[in-house]
Amino acid sequence: MNLEHMPAPQPAGTVDGVWPVNARRLNTGELEVAGVPLAAIAQEYGTPGFVLDVCDMRGRARTWVAAMNEAFADLGGARVYYAGKAFLSKAVARWMAEDGLSIDTASEGELRTVLAAGVPGRYCGLHGNNKTREEIELAITSGVAHIVIDSLDEIDFVEAIASELGQVAPVYLRLTTGVHAGGHEFIATAHEDQKFGLSVSTGVSREAIKRVAQASHLNLIGLHSHIGSQIAAVDGFEAAAAVVFAERTWASEQGIDIPEIDLGGGYGIRYTSEDPQPPTPETFARALASVVSHHMAESGLEAPHVSIEPGRSIIGPSMLTLYCVGTTKDVAIDGGARRYVSVDGGMSDNIRPALYEANYTAALANRSSEAEDVRSRVVGKHCESGDIVVRDVALPSDVHRGDLLAIPATGAYGYAMASNYNMLTKPPVVAVENGEVTELIRRQNVDDLLAYDLG
Repeated sequence: MNLEHMPAPQPAGTVDGVWPVNARRLNTGELEVAGVPLAAIAQEYGTPGFVLDVCDMRGRARTWVAAMNEAFADLGGARVYYAGKAFLSKAVARWMAEDGLSIDTASEGELRTVLAAGVPGRYCGLHGNNKTREEIELAITSGVAHIVIDSLDEIDFVEAIASELGQVAPVYLRLTTGVHAGGHEFIATAHEDQKFGLSVSTGVSREAIKRVAQASHLNLIGLHSHIGSQIAAVDGFEAAAAVVFAERTWASEQGIDIPEIDLGGGYGIRYTSEDPQPPTPETFARALASVVSHHMAESGLEAPHVSIEPGRSIIGPSMLTLYCVGTTKDVAIDGGARRYVSVDGGMSDNIRPALYEANYTAALANRSSEAEDVRSRVVGKHCESGDIVVRDVALPSDVHRGDLLAIPATGAYGYAMASNYNMLTKPPVVAVENGEVTELIRRQNVDDLLAYDLG
């Protein structure tokens, strides 16, 4: 990558930009978010750490709700589920509920976090390809809106548990539509050769529909589709929706009414200034509404209640990671040199570059610099050559030990996929709003890690 084509490192300051909407560079040269200088956060809470722009996150959430409500006002209504797997805490769960969203969970831990936040079970859904008995029992007893069944085997499993509890469990069936989308093979989830869903092309989906309809302790209320993640176009969603609606039409012909359709999530964001601008929530909502209208005209059926599951597009751009620089060194490469800038975190707090080859950008956060930019690679401190945080970015040549670097767009899956590799402790998550800082998740310490070790 040529230096002049490297991602721009400065905050964009717009809701569709790479950085949180309330990120600004002060006259002092420091970066601040929502009125709080990042250097002050580093001083009080240490580094690495995650910083959440609360107003940005909640604004994005409300935009999705408004877009879906408007597009589906005359089409059976709509519901937005926040995909908790992207990032979840009790505070975030409360904020999502207050802003009119339900919450999608995929484990006992996620569901219990939402319930502990005071969000009623009826505003939750439960996903997962291999749910445990404990997870299913918790979902049923807490009155979740639906359990998403992922296999024929799970139909019998959920039916048996619901029978033991004397309940009728509301369920969706997750369909494998054959529509491929997503930024990497590992996050494209609708092709046949993978672990999720009930295949439409082989007829397994229709067998599942019939079996659930005949089950005494299951109530088939919906069909579900999720085609992948980090999707930057509407056509994949439109194609998948058409497949799901065809299955709904077939079910109706068998006398089986399915009143709800969930079209999943995966809506993309920008990680660098080179990334394309993704469609707006309004564009996505109108496209999905168009498919519903077409389905109604073709089938003669009533409009279903439609739900979607954005996560990354809400939390992703609203959060950044703050690191402290340690070692720097120049490495000769073909045609020149690259500056390696090591920070005090890495793949333990952002596995996506190593796992998905994901691209990020970075900016000097504690000061501005007039020094010439150099081709830089931001790396972590782990015992892996693949421990890369930002593969290529233009940074000032005078970046040195003790400087702070901010990496934007880390809200989705940064903390959620964090680990204790090399016995590093997980960073804190702090929320900033109107000049105030609130610690949402405290930093782990080594004593926390040793407490798990029974010797």
